[in-house]
Amino acid sequence: MIAKFYELIKYKNKINYYLFYGENDGLKLDTIENNFANFTKENTYKYLEKEINSDKQIFLENLYSKSFFEKEKLIIVSEVTDKILGLIQEILNNKIEDITIIFLTKKLDKKSKIRNFFEKEKKVIIVPFYEDTPQTLITIAKKILNENKISLSQEHLNLIIEKSQGNRISLKNELQKIVLLSQNKKVDLSDISKLTNLSENYSAAELVDNCLSKNKKRTLNILNENIPSSEDNVLILRTFLSKLKRLRKLRLNLDQNSNLDQIINSFKPPIFWKDKNIIKQQIKIWKLNEIESFIEDLNNTESLIKKNPQISNQIINNMILDKFKETNIQT
Repeated sequence: MIAKFYELIKYKNKINYYLFYGENDGLKLDTIENNFANFTKENTYKYLEKEINSDKQIFLENLYSKSFFEKEKLIIVSEVTDKILGLIQEILNNKIEDITIIFLTKKLDKKSKIRNFFEKEKKVIIVPFYEDTPQTLITIAKKILNENKISLSQEHLNLIIEKSQGNRISLKNELQKIVLLSQNKKVDLSDISKLTNLSENYSAAELVDNCLSKNKKRTLNILNENIPSSEDNVLILRTFLSKLKRLRKLRLNLDQNSNLDQIINSFKPPIFWKDKNIIKQQIKIWKLNEIESFIEDLNNTESLIKKNPQISNQIINNMILDKFKETNIQT
């Protein structure tokens, strides 16, 4: 059964099995927090699908067992694929009570078996989570600012939205920095520029745009003049990921419509006017297979950084330099 995220309140205490799919991880988290707040940390259990597949028995034992203090459980399974469908059907057939399970995954095509099952089965709910529009992000930002009695101009607000790269998790992180700063002083535009940049000089977006535009000299200057933290390096990777996913969509659309200006102008979420020329340059540079290979490398690099935060700068630099070599990027 298909539902919108804002409709879930209607199904509380009626449906126990959910599939959340799509790219908007921030909205998924907000939806879980808003609709399943009755579950505590103690009775919430999180798994990856690959962990379940490697030892299905342990997962089932936790599913069927219940401690003296537990009245109900929330189980969240991330990165699910069609491989877990058989287990889901087994759980439904056993009619387990007092268990709520949320399955999380990214984009699912229409041929996906797990998507088709959740759409047709009346005992479960599937919810799509589409990317936030700029208008949605502005609404979120204004709500947080109003709650903290912070007044910002539209210029300030536009800068914060732009730096968040369409990601509500990044947006909330940036706003949290501003909330903390505002406790000691009045926030101005220079403060926001510093808070939302890797340093006072360059932003993650500038570094990524120059790399994707094959501007080797500028990219190396940014790398040499910044000493980002491991958290900053994760932000760089996610900025790469956001921009590459957008390039991938544009590239796929270009295969169906050769009018690049039309594709960019009609793209959702809308592309800021000042970014259009650089995106035109990037989409002409990167082939679809190169974009997809880069996205895969980003996931591997993020895992490497999290395991080795003390050398995160070296890891990031090596990844970027390797990409210049692979694509024969010139200065």
